Amino acid sequence: MGTADELDTAVAEVRAFNRVYTRLIGVLDHPEKLHTPYTLSQARVLYELARRDLTHVQRLREDLGFAASHLSRMLARFEQQGLITRERNTYDARHQQIGLTEAGRAAAADLDARSRQATAELLHPCNGTQIRELTRALRTVRSTLAESPARPEVRLREPGPGDLGWIVSAHGALYASEYGWDAGFEALVARIVAAYAEDHDPARERVWIAELHGTPVGSVMCVRDEAPDTARLRLLLVDPAARGHGIGDLLVRACVRFAREAGYRELVLWTNDVLTAARKLYTRAGFALVAEERHHSYGTDLTGQDWRLDLTAGT
Repeated sequence: MGTADELDTAVAEVRAFNRVYTRLIGVLDHPEKLHTPYTLSQARVLYELARRDLTHVQRLREDLGFAASHLSRMLARFEQQGLITRERNTYDARHQQIGLTEAGRAAAADLDARSRQATAELLHPCNGTQIRELTRALRTVRSTLAESPARPEVRLREPGPGDLGWIVSAHGALYASEYGWDAGFEALVARIVAAYAEDHDPARERVWIAELHGTPVGSVMCVRDEAPDTARLRLLLVDPAARGHGIGDLLVRACVRFAREAGYRELVLWTNDVLTAARKLYTRAGFALVAEERHHSYGTDLTGQDWRLDLTAGT
């Protein structure tokens, strides 16, 4: 931090810049200036949706900082105008996803073009030197003051009402889509989940739901195996839309930590060789491949794998 005088000067300059910036933005993006029927708020929503294919309504609201009721009314109006589509999330029907229609994308592109033209007109009187100095200054402002995008917070929690059903449907949809597995796999997941729901020891067995932006995006289960000192990791899943946030590692680590604290001596799991991303997670967590066997299940030929983690190592 600079001296008190330097800070006071910077504060005054930032406030002065903010007044100029606010006035300019009001002029540049004002509906009358752009000759569009959309308000500033509506234009912001269209701009944001144009940058995405599909997005959760809640995520859009959080990114823009809009009140839920205000955004809901705006989206209802856009839907009536044929600018957006709504659909249920593939893995959680409780949450809506929205996206622009062709008409919506055309409207957003038109808004963007008009805004660019208005900005070009604002800069037209400036000479080359002024344009270059302005560009450097704006880049400095952005790099100095703009916050880097925060990594979305992932929350691990116990399952609530409907979450066990979500685990079944999410597994069925994901494995059918990515690997072509038939309904036999979803039936297996349903039996595993039903057995847990009907009878489990909370001190020795547990399920985690990974939540991102308030939406379930992952799961894993730790249950007793046949041997009394052995636990089994089951039903690890990460929604494809949520990959890249380290959710798989978080879920596996939570399972390992719980198994160790519950007094198990080893943690085992069974998977298939086609699940390469999951196998990398297990390797990072310290699991070792101990056996393989070919089988025909879920409508396809697979190679099943048994993995084991010694929970007493290093203790």
